[in-house]
Amino acid sequence: MLKDLILKNRSYRRFYQDHKITISDLEELVDLARLSASGRNLQPLKYFLSADSETNEKIFSTLAWAAYIKDWVGPEEGEKPTGYIIILGDTRLTNNFLCDHGIVSQSMLLGAVEKKLGGCIFASIKRDKLKELLNIKDHFDVLLVIALGKPKEEVVIDEVMNDDIKYYRDEKQVHHVPKRKLEDIIIS
Repeated sequence: MLKDLILKNRSYRRFYQDHKITISDLEELVDLARLSASGRNLQPLKYFLSADSETNEKIFSTLAWAAYIKDWVGPEEGEKPTGYIIILGDTRLTNNFLCDHGIVSQSMLLGAVEKKLGGCIFASIKRDKLKELLNIKDHFDVLLVIALGKPKEEVVIDEVMNDDIKYYRDEKQVHHVPKRKLEDIIIS
């Protein structure tokens, strides 16, 4: 059921680095993106794929990992993602990518869950540095980066208390994500 996939689709930030992802795995996820809805059916998104450790390390160096967890700069060696999909906007087609990159991100992450993988969407990116490191042409805007791997952490959903929506890790390193109640978000 779709709800089960959505419940398993959390923002994972620690992975089994010895579990390799292949370019073929990433291509299958991008194929889900290709088949997803696109505003005006313009299909202006392109994708940079990485499943090799050298390129992964370059991408890793440009990402900010968890703003609410103050004393954590990201996964340690052995817990880093083993695949990345960089979502690019092709400015030769448009400068307004609407919500296409959000739609395709969710499609790809749900596909990852089906493959027993997990991921995290990044918008906090050193974009210029990433483009330089990977020789991405100027007519592409870096929109989002999806880090992927086999999750090495437990992520649970909690109820928002006292309007505090900040995720956190407990003493056992379980990652907690507060979510508002359904009756708190429906206004009619």
